[in-house]
Amino acid sequence: MHTEESRIQAAYEKRRRRISNSYSWFNKGHVFLMQELERGILELLMNNGIGSLATKTILEIGCGSGFWLREFIKFGARPENLTGVDLLPWRVSDARSLLPPSVSLNCGNAENLGLPESSFDLVAQFTVFSSILDPNMKANVASEMLRVLKKDGLIVWYDFFIKNPRNPDVRAITKKEIHQLFPGCQIDLRRITVVPPLMGTIAPYSWLLCCLLERTKMFGTHYLAAIRRVSCPT
Repeated sequence: MHTEESRIQAAYEKRRRRISNSYSWFNKGHVFLMQELERGILELLMNNGIGSLATKTILEIGCGSGFWLREFIKFGARPENLTGVDLLPWRVSDARSLLPPSVSLNCGNAENLGLPESSFDLVAQFTVFSSILDPNMKANVASEMLRVLKKDGLIVWYDFFIKNPRNPDVRAITKKEIHQLFPGCQIDLRRITVVPPLMGTIAPYSWLLCCLLERTKMFGTHYLAAIRRVSCPT
């Protein structure tokens, strides 16, 4: 098996055994951050001329247990138009148990999707690239995302750019690296997601202060990006 694949699988297995309240929906800080991200994604879509997902074909790289696929359904996407890919069999199994049966789910390496070229209106990734440490693998996955994207399609990117020294299994993705991964593309970035531990401390006491910190953008730890090919004049 590919060395980087093995490392990623081991890292996620370790994370799977770790019990944490950080991502609980009963954690007010997590609720605030996820609602902020939901608003950000919907604004990103509308700013790119997308007012409905009803007819959009959508692929998520590293779909995990299918949370964002379920969110896209909540936003109006049709289950039969959704495809998810994940490297880990147990995560695909979890997704299969939680998603409508008409959602297509594949277990495999996103370096080789095995999907038709130019077949998706939207291709999304949420904190996938920060979990890949091998530069060649990151470049290959980015290339595949572009290959399966329609010419006028949109990549939705969400990943962190602030280093996490406590987790050696991940690596922050800078603005420069995003541009290197998607050369020749138009990339619109915005900072989002106030430092999660800070929000976990503040949210139980002041929702207003959370809103004020969100608006400053100063404490954002992630980039939310819209990535498009640059249209060539005919």
